[in-house]
Amino acid sequence: MYQVSRGIYRELSPEIVTGRDGHEAVLRASEQAIERLATDRHYFAAPARSLFREIRVHFPIQAQAHVWAVVRDYMAAADGAIAQLTTHGRDVFGNRLNCRATTRRGSSCRRAPSNANGYCPSHQHLAITEDIDLASAA
Repeated sequence: MYQVSRGIYRELSPEIVTGRDGHEAVLRASEQAIERLATDRHYFAAPARSLFREIRVHFPIQAQAHVWAVVRDYMAAADGAIAQLTTHGRDVFGNRLNCRATTRRGSSCRRAPSNANGYCPSHQHLAITEDIDLASAA
């Protein structure tokens, strides 16, 4: 994942207009977005949009379309790579994945989740209610 965040920075660095602080901010924001995508994938709704909103102040208005295209493409590639890496019950850092649900006592469910939604077979009904809540909110 380190290569993806550095790739975003390398491709965008010639267009940064806010000086040294801008370079550091773009690199830091890229690294944080990729790390969050890797560790908190189900709760990071629009990673490309979030990263773009954070770094766009460091670029001139003429470069905004290129910045968006680069961020969108790299984040989509990172999301695809992370999805492939997490198919064996482990996250990208090798930690065991757990179900996103909590038990009645408040502790997290320890069963292995399915790849589609992050819930174990016992808690699949929670994924269905999330979809209904999202549809009614829209």
